[in-house]
Amino acid sequence: MKKRRKSEIENPGATSVNASPAGVAGWTFLTNHSHVLLCLYRNAEITLREVAVLVGITERMVQKIVAELVEAGFLEVTKVGRRNSYEITLNKTLRHPLESHCTIGDMLKNLSRNR
Repeated sequence: MKKRRKSEIENPGATSVNASPAGVAGWTFLTNHSHVLLCLYRNAEITLREVAVLVGITERMVQKIVAELVEAGFLEVTKVGRRNSYEITLNKTLRHPLESHCTIGDMLKNLSRNR
């Protein structure tokens, strides 16, 4: 019997954010930073291990991305017992000049629509 990840048991229809349909190149339009933020936006109580599985990167890389997002002021981490809770600064604008007229909240809300 194949072992299933905890996230597969809790959400059997979930796939990796970076999962590519057959025949499609292995790149996506969004960065791993935005994928991590999207996971935390959808579930502020998710573990970084679960985020890593969904995004398709290592847990260590998720930790690095979270640290960078905290340092840049996009994310706050609060310890709740033995776990962490994540709060995104939704009114912070995107960093690149081409999209600096949009906020993180705008982007995440649009990416989470009709899910």
